[in-house]
Amino acid sequence: MRTLILYATKYGATADIARRIVSKIDGASAYDIKRDNIPDISGFDRILIGSSVYAGSTRKEAKAYVAQNAAALTKKEFGLFFSGLGADPKTLERNFPPGFVKRAKSVAFMGGIFDPDKINGAERLGLRAIFRLKEYTNTIDDEAIDQFVAAMKG
Repeated sequence: MRTLILYATKYGATADIARRIVSKIDGASAYDIKRDNIPDISGFDRILIGSSVYAGSTRKEAKAYVAQNAAALTKKEFGLFFSGLGADPKTLERNFPPGFVKRAKSVAFMGGIFDPDKINGAERLGLRAIFRLKEYTNTIDDEAIDQFVAAMKG
């Protein structure tokens, strides 16, 4: 089964997760929605879409891609994965077309990375206030990745 992984990332955590997923699914390939030329999805059996989540919003590139391709995506087996430091399931419903998230075979939140060296001062202050983080923190959950992959394969 050919698997296409599309992701939108700001600082690289979602790209890291996408690479980990690729390593677990034979024949999978990953593309950054913002930077890469996305292949036609008709050549793939399964589509996985990932995005980072900040302040209740997924990346605009992921939202736009899904909005433009929702009809074609729902005709495929598809899954959604997200990175970030906090997760609210309602966030996903607010960011995608009505009913889209519910049609996914699997939806997973996989943790994120706080790297104070990569973010600007305002973001650093906001994340410190919300999550009480002061130093590099990686909460990417390999078990969640494994469960997501198993659900998509099953």
